[in-house]
Amino acid sequence: MANGEPKIYLLPNLMTAGNLFCGFAATLRIIEASLLSNADALASGKYHEAIAFILGACVFDLLDGRLARLGGHESPFGREFDSLADIVSFGVAPALLVYDIVLRDFARTGWLIAFLFLLCGALRLARFNCVAASDNGQSSREFTGFPIPAAAGVIASLTLTMLWIDEGERQIGNWKFILPVLMLFLSGMMFSRVKYPSFKAVNWRTQRSISKFLGIIVVLVLTALNWEWMPSVLFVSFLIYGFVRPFVSKTLRREIEDDDDSPPAQEAQDNAT
Repeated sequence: MANGEPKIYLLPNLMTAGNLFCGFAATLRIIEASLLSNADALASGKYHEAIAFILGACVFDLLDGRLARLGGHESPFGREFDSLADIVSFGVAPALLVYDIVLRDFARTGWLIAFLFLLCGALRLARFNCVAASDNGQSSREFTGFPIPAAAGVIASLTLTMLWIDEGERQIGNWKFILPVLMLFLSGMMFSRVKYPSFKAVNWRTQRSISKFLGIIVVLVLTALNWEWMPSVLFVSFLIYGFVRPFVSKTLRREIEDDDDSPPAQEAQDNAT
């Protein structure tokens, strides 16, 4: 390999490529839906596909970091590639989704709200790269502010639930006016001081008791059987957890977050995405 050429680890970056593909496919589906009538059943189907791709990008984003840490293959190239994929899947796609569903009815204000979400997401990712570049080797156990993949997950999953509630109408009813307010709130949350667990302690080697393992299986089964609304419950619960986390006992917090008694990361790392 030529001197100075970055190393590209196969499996983690394949997951990141899957993330980018999902974001690209979601964007295409939203554009296709915008060319149809809002009341058209085909448009509703396109929105469903776009949401599925955004949620799929969340899964790929979860896997790429886990694979990189498991094999000790974290790299500057992977970090930059991941951020570029994230801005498409979790910035452009959700902003375009909400814009096409409701924000285009507000003319210039709609443009501003959608762009603000995209801008905050891009700034957050840039901040993460700056902090990671000065990493001293410690791994952050928590994020400061709401992560952009989770923000996109909240928007996509709640939109999916709204489509399910108004399924007979072939379009989202007045529920859709929640989305602009939610998008503004999440834009601020990405730069808030509310701390969220990174769950980086959870990996392929994490051990659980039988009761906890069964609990996880039950949640996965419920999510599969109730895919219309269960993802929104999970994402919104994570959003709320950041607010109640300071009041949770340390013992319960370690149980929830699978955190060991390892030394906490320095404050600089808390700014990670």
